[in-house]
Amino acid sequence: MNSTSPRRKLVSAAAAALALAGLLSACGESGSDDPKSTGPVTLDFWGWANGQEAVVKAFNASHKDVKLKYTKVTDQLTMQKQLTNAVKAGNAPCMLQNTGEYVTSWVSQGALADITKYVESSKDKFNTGSWATGQVQGKVYGVPTASAPAFTIYRTDIFKKYGLEAPATWDDFIAAGKKLKKHDIKITNYAGEDPSTLEVLAMQAGAHWYSVDGDAWKVNFEDEGSLKAAKVIQEIVDNDLNSKLSFADYAAVQRNYDNGGTATRQISTWQMSGMVQNFTKSFGDWALSPWPTFEGEAPKTPAGTNQSGNLTLVSEQCKHKEQAAEAALWMSTDTGAVKTMASPETGSGVMPALADSDSYVSEAISEKLLGKNYEPAKKVVTDSLGTVTTDWTFGPNWTAMFTEMQDEWAKVVSKKQKVTDLLAHMQEWTVNDLKQRGISVKG
Repeated sequence: MNSTSPRRKLVSAAAAALALAGLLSACGESGSDDPKSTGPVTLDFWGWANGQEAVVKAFNASHKDVKLKYTKVTDQLTMQKQLTNAVKAGNAPCMLQNTGEYVTSWVSQGALADITKYVESSKDKFNTGSWATGQVQGKVYGVPTASAPAFTIYRTDIFKKYGLEAPATWDDFIAAGKKLKKHDIKITNYAGEDPSTLEVLAMQAGAHWYSVDGDAWKVNFEDEGSLKAAKVIQEIVDNDLNSKLSFADYAAVQRNYDNGGTATRQISTWQMSGMVQNFTKSFGDWALSPWPTFEGEAPKTPAGTNQSGNLTLVSEQCKHKEQAAEAALWMSTDTGAVKTMASPETGSGVMPALADSDSYVSEAISEKLLGKNYEPAKKVVTDSLGTVTTDWTFGPNWTAMFTEMQDEWAKVVSKKQKVTDLLAHMQEWTVNDLKQRGISVKG
């Protein structure tokens, strides 16, 4: 979800340590400028976000020498698997959508092109934090497409019926969940394949799973912040306050919200588009409230759920890197393209990564979904952009780590282990995995 200058500086510390850790030794050079094509250049572009097809169509209509060929991937996690196979086969797409947490991993594998010389002159068009998400060791590998404010969306009709207020704290959230449980309504949904809930609560609580310590990576999945997040999640699971619907059946998840089976979500603007496009019954019954705080603490929102800043990346295997970088810039800065992607109706409801992204709040939230709660929602979104965490670092084996965590999270949701068991397992697994990769690590 992860925003303004303080919104996104999440990988800067990691970037500074990469040289010391020796991660980039296998990366190839980007080479000299791509030769100018004598005819139209076609660039493969992979992404999963709603609205991208319309943006590609607009790009192709306005460009003669460069054309984009769009392939829609199922989702973020599928992208990592398909890109792995494509890189190994030597047929990676020129351009691809991805999120900030995966950049360091892909750079360390030599999969991404350094596009600094093509895009650096445009950095002032973007907010500083979002621009940083595409950088590793001061080099730019991706053009940011989105910021991600974080907040709660909840069913006002259900809350009113049972005398509940929007939860201000996680204690309030759990208390509301216990009251709703008596009426066969869940307060939230934990998909067994998606441990991002633990990630973002740990991030909010001040955890640091990865950090840089001298010339080594430090790993700590059992710090105070992680345990604080674990306590909240464990109470929700132990008391059966959560639905357990998999996003593999996305329509079923949306029907559950629409029918009132689950009453809240902690989300960003981009996730609202799925609600708009799938609901039939509950339009106007939803409102936004700030992300719940930990008791006694100031407002603090995580840097994102799945979304530590969306990016358009350029692959190292691309033969036309300059054209790909310029196309990525166009998609993130063209007024029509930005508005298409910002709208929950035509795109993904993403907040732009532009320096003036606050001005797009009206575009990024749905009046159809929120009804009379639309105007108050604007302030919730804007305020959340000013409380985003800025000190989270994604480690060099994030992709592999997250895959391992998915299996452990499924055991938590099914009550086969505690959240603290998951954290202990991930501590040992991550340290061993980094050592096996030849990366200096403390933990």
